[in-house]
Amino acid sequence: MTEPPKPPEAGDRLVAAANRPSPPEQPTRDLSLSGPRPHRPALPRQVTGPVRVWRGVVAFLAAAVRLASRLAALILVLYAIFTVFRANPANIWYQFVESLASPLSVGLANLFQLADVRWTTLVNYGLAALVWLIVGSVVAGLIRRAAP
Repeated sequence: MTEPPKPPEAGDRLVAAANRPSPPEQPTRDLSLSGPRPHRPALPRQVTGPVRVWRGVVAFLAAAVRLASRLAALILVLYAIFTVFRANPANIWYQFVESLASPLSVGLANLFQLADVRWTTLVNYGLAALVWLIVGSVVAGLIRRAAP
């Protein structure tokens, strides 16, 4: 007969399978104060007073510029989509978007003259939308750098 297994004792390792290798020994950390300490980044100072107000104003202005440039790009893309899919020019939404898109095209509405009017509108107004997105991001980044 076989002997029953012995109960584990202090210091015994419990292994699920007999063929499984044991995990490597973890090195112990030296917690003494004599050795070099790991680098800890300095905690940010609490900002109060005019600096805090200025940072809030700068963040607000940067967000407003980003929002305005994205809205301009959205209006230009909507007008291009309305034109490509031949929306009804008598529709009030089409007229509203067209009235906003013309001044927002920043002179790019007649940059390229293609054979099809729909492609011309898509390319020119799409390019104007990209210009709005790029310029808006650059200006917002410059505004953000103005914060102390």
